[in-house]
Amino acid sequence: MSTKGKVFLAIGIWLGLAILALIVFGSAGKNEAFQPQDEFKLEPWVEINIAGIDFSITKAVLYLFLASALTIWVMTYIANRMKQKPNVVQMGMELAYDLTSKNIVGENMGRKMAKKWFPFIAALFFWIWFSNMIGLIPLPVNTAETVNVFGIDFPAFALYAATANLSIPLVLTIVVFVAYNVEGMREHGPIRYFGTWLPGGLEDMNPAGKTAIFMIEVVSNFVRLISLSVRLFANVLAGHLLILFMAGGLAVLLGVVALGILTFPLGFAFYVFEVVLVATLQAFIFAILTAIYLGSATAESH
Repeated sequence: MSTKGKVFLAIGIWLGLAILALIVFGSAGKNEAFQPQDEFKLEPWVEINIAGIDFSITKAVLYLFLASALTIWVMTYIANRMKQKPNVVQMGMELAYDLTSKNIVGENMGRKMAKKWFPFIAALFFWIWFSNMIGLIPLPVNTAETVNVFGIDFPAFALYAATANLSIPLVLTIVVFVAYNVEGMREHGPIRYFGTWLPGGLEDMNPAGKTAIFMIEVVSNFVRLISLSVRLFANVLAGHLLILFMAGGLAVLLGVVALGILTFPLGFAFYVFEVVLVATLQAFIFAILTAIYLGSATAESH
C-alpha cells in the first residue's frame, strides 16, 4: 500500500471510531461540573499572611522553585563536568550558550555591555525555557481533583507553568524595564538619556513637534511593560488551553465522547508544537528583546 493510501486508511479508521463512539455513547449533555478555568486557579496550599501581604504557597510557587532549582542544577552540573569530547547534553547546552552569547547578546550590545549583562540575560533565557518545559510535564498539582490510591487521595496530574500566570512575566518585565532605563541614565546622564529617545534628523523641527514625538516615545517605553509580559504569558497560557481542550477537555465539557476521539490527535500535535517550538521561541524572544532594550538604551542615538 502506498503512503497516500495508508494516510487515507488511518483517517478513515479515525473517523470510523469517532462515529462508532457517537452511536454507542451518544451525548451526555453539557458537563456543568467541569470548569476548565479551575486548572489555572491558585488555591493556597499553605496560607501565609504577613502584615496584610499574602505570601501563601501555591502551585505557582512550586513551579517557580522547580524552574529555579532545575536551572541552577543543570547549568552547574554541566559546567563542572565539561569534556573535550562532549556528550549530547553538553553539546545541546553549548549550542544554547552560543545562541545566547552570540545571537542574543553579542549582536545587540557593545562588548562592554555584553560582558556586563550576559549573565543576567542568559539566566532569563534559561529560566524561562526551563519554566516553559516543566509546564509541559504532567505533575500531581490539581488539588481540585483527586485520585484515590490505596485509600489515599492524591492530587490529579495536570499541566501548569509559572509563566502562564501574568504576575511572573510582569515581574520579569519590570526588572528589565528598570534595568535598561537605569543603565541608559548611567551611560548618558538623565537629561541626555531622555534626549536619545528622539530620532535623529529633527534639528529643524519646531518644539511642539519634538514634544509630540517625545511623548509617543514615552508611551512606547511604558507599552513595553505590557507587550513583553503579555506576549510570554498569552502564548504559554494559550498553548496550555489548546492542549487542555483538544486532548479531551472539550469532550468532557460538552459530554460527547466522539468529540474526544476527533480532537485528541490535534491535542497531541499542539503538545509537540509547544515542546519543540513555542517553549524555546518565547524564551528567545524575551531574552533578545531584553538585549535590544539594554543595547538601545546605551547607544549614542535613538
